[in-house]
Amino acid sequence: MTAVADREAAPPEGPASGRSGQQSRGLHAALTVVRLGPVLLLAVIMAVLAALNPLFLSPVNLGNVGLEASVVAILALGQLLVIITAGIDLSVGSVIAMSSIFGALWIRELDLVTGWLVIPTMIIAGGLAGGINGTLFVKGKLPHPFLPTLAMLMVARGVALIVSEGQPITGMPESVTTIGSGRIGYVPYAVVLVAVLALLVYVLLRRITWGQWIYAIGGNREAARRVGVPVDRVLISVYVLSGMSAGTAAIVVSGQTNSAYPTAGNLMELSAIAAVIIGGASFFGGRGTVVGTLVGALILGVIQNGLNLMNVQSSWQYVALGAAVVIAVELDVVRSRLETRLRVVRTEETEEAT
Repeated sequence: MTAVADREAAPPEGPASGRSGQQSRGLHAALTVVRLGPVLLLAVIMAVLAALNPLFLSPVNLGNVGLEASVVAILALGQLLVIITAGIDLSVGSVIAMSSIFGALWIRELDLVTGWLVIPTMIIAGGLAGGINGTLFVKGKLPHPFLPTLAMLMVARGVALIVSEGQPITGMPESVTTIGSGRIGYVPYAVVLVAVLALLVYVLLRRITWGQWIYAIGGNREAARRVGVPVDRVLISVYVLSGMSAGTAAIVVSGQTNSAYPTAGNLMELSAIAAVIIGGASFFGGRGTVVGTLVGALILGVIQNGLNLMNVQSSWQYVALGAAVVIAVELDVVRSRLETRLRVVRTEETEEAT
């Protein structure tokens, strides 16, 4: 009698219940594949390039890939913070030029070749530009950060051209050239710098309250404000850090070319934004990781390096970049739909179980 009663009390496990569970497992598997999309895309691109040119996987060339991706990676780490808050920073390419010129002024005006002031000057100049961006956006009550950062894109480029009189300033100090083009074995110093910065950003985002605030603001700014998050201060801080990342990138760029020139960083803001989006972040905010951003920067660096190895015209790199961005955005759309559908199916499963 007890067994009969248990069977009568148990919910029916009919075809509908089985189909629901199977659908949930299928959606979860598909979502896992989509979330791994950037890593899978990088693996596929590297496999194709290795098959087309055996030199691609040589230690020297892999070091070149890291060097080529380093500037974009540094910019992208700062851009990641901004994009998580549902913002954007269009000025970082021009800020590279302005920061490098300001750093080089110590050499031109004071004949200072030791370089101890050049590095902090570049970083501080970038941070000041970012602070202006954030302050204009937050305190100026502008509707979107597109506006102040677009203005800074033009202002910083103009300042760089005016101060330098349109001419490059050559002869960077050894500290800058070492960071920009020096190596430890096959590993460029710039790659080591990226690793250190990535670790710092990871700790900021995942190990302290400030990082939680960034994600909260990106998820719902007004809700974050209502629960006591200092939204204005956090927003200004992410633009300051984005500007400082541009100043840091200026060190690498100047070290690679042994000069500061007013046209440096042209269109690099687009590459940085693309790296963040390719890495799985969302333009709508609240989503993004350090690892994904580094993978996105590597994808761009691998594409550039591979096309150079195959002597493909540089203009095709922009085509490849655009294709990678489109793929990344489509993956984000698919991921969002899968997550929504999975929530619905799991809700249905819960209702059936009760």
